[in-house]
Amino acid sequence: MSDDFPEEAPIMTPGALAQEDELDRSLRPQTLEDFIGQQALCDQLAVSLEAATAREEPLDHVLLAGPPGLGKTSLAQIIATELGVPFVQTAGPALERKGDIAALLTALEPGSVFFVDEIHRLSRALEETFYPAMEDRRLPITIGQGAGARVVTLELPAFTLIGATTRAGLLSTPLRDRFGIQYRLENYGPEELAAIVRRSAAILDVSLDDDGALAIASRSRGTPRVANRLLRRVRDWAEVRGTGTVTAEAASSALELLEVDELGCDRLDREILTVLCTTYSGRPVGLSTLSIAVGEESDTIEEVYEPYLVQCGLISRTARGRTATMRAYEHLGLEPPRDSALF
Repeated sequence: MSDDFPEEAPIMTPGALAQEDELDRSLRPQTLEDFIGQQALCDQLAVSLEAATAREEPLDHVLLAGPPGLGKTSLAQIIATELGVPFVQTAGPALERKGDIAALLTALEPGSVFFVDEIHRLSRALEETFYPAMEDRRLPITIGQGAGARVVTLELPAFTLIGATTRAGLLSTPLRDRFGIQYRLENYGPEELAAIVRRSAAILDVSLDDDGALAIASRSRGTPRVANRLLRRVRDWAEVRGTGTVTAEAASSALELLEVDELGCDRLDREILTVLCTTYSGRPVGLSTLSIAVGEESDTIEEVYEPYLVQCGLISRTARGRTATMRAYEHLGLEPPRDSALF
């Protein structure tokens, strides 16, 4: 084993993880003006924010949908900042009982932004708790059990609910229809990601040239979160083994060490493709079978890895399962099967 490829990845201590989280927060844009990309969405949102401010009313409830890492949480925080109101954050999986929602909603200050990440993971019973809160700012609470039970309605302060989801299709129609403003975030282009990388490099005080920014952006899977993560790892390589400046050559060497190829595919992406291309010779493979073959949870494959591989045209989803495309064989440098009917 060469010195360039240690046998085991270093284990991050709690302190190191906290530092990474702090870095992530420091790189988040604070205002709409700082937010790069999603231009149509930002233009529409700016009008809604200005109108709500002029009327001195809370912004209508907002649903932000799209793949992970595109800036949904950042946009929610920006909305609160632009309105000058408190920001309260929670996540769907953390809300297990109606009392959890009641405790949060009744504690809100007037005008607050209440952000629920992964809102699609709420149970249907909890979804229904939000209906009167969103429409009438009222929260019916049942006190007691059986014949002696009674319903008490709590008045809530005016607030804006912002829900974020990676799977909008899992939201019930009644809940989805109660969001007056609905946006879908799309993957970023290389130039937009390069601009994000340059902004992040300035914040982190990283020496970076334009070619280095574009080299990182082109392997970032269309996702700002990935771009910022790769920038930090490339910075480490440039400081330890390079000149300290992130150039295209430094980025290429660092990303090769990280096993991120020119399409932005990492080791597990290529392992998925290899299983489809070689183990099953291009035949359709079910998600559960693929999960076992690569040793990864099926949800992770379906929600994290598969969407990008489909976007790149490397795999196809069919009624019978996942199949590798001709481009996947070309990307891996493999000879495709002779049965052309597979393609």
